[in-house]
Amino acid sequence: MKVTPTAIPDVMVIEPKVFGDARGFFFESFNQNAFNDATGTNENFVQDNHSRSAKGVLRGLHYQLQQPQGKLVRVVRGAVFDVAVDIRKSSPTFGQWVGVELSEDNHKQLWVPAGFAHGFVVLSETADFLYKTTDYYAPAHERCIAWDDPAIGIEWPADIAPQLSAKDQAGLSLSQAEVFA
Repeated sequence: MKVTPTAIPDVMVIEPKVFGDARGFFFESFNQNAFNDATGTNENFVQDNHSRSAKGVLRGLHYQLQQPQGKLVRVVRGAVFDVAVDIRKSSPTFGQWVGVELSEDNHKQLWVPAGFAHGFVVLSETADFLYKTTDYYAPAHERCIAWDDPAIGIEWPADIAPQLSAKDQAGLSLSQAEVFA
């Protein structure tokens, strides 16, 4: 696998080695030892999730204050613009974001460590989004930062009119949100 740090070095783009021919393709989508070696981490994943969303659905920016989750995310059908926002107060990149297009065609994955808010918007007609987490979902500890907070300034794709859940419509600004130390 190829690992490329983003503008926020803790967030990494992971590209598996894809073997393909006229019949189709094969790649190893996850290997714990290879992941830890390539990223220099010692993560252990405990939960896998799968969501399907229609074009324009925007999910995020989510995080868990307690039981924080690192997320290894990928798309197996369609395409999304995926975003990670550093919400670690002590980090030199606090409040900064990175975004990557993930699709069934590019096979890219994004490693979003604990301490980041995460979200994505669907670019294709539908998208199946898979992610592994380093801790269990804990709804009581989940928080949401507003997807359009001008203090963060995420440059979402211009041609998308986002469809938001009630929870995401109620997201707080970064300045009002509880964040990591």
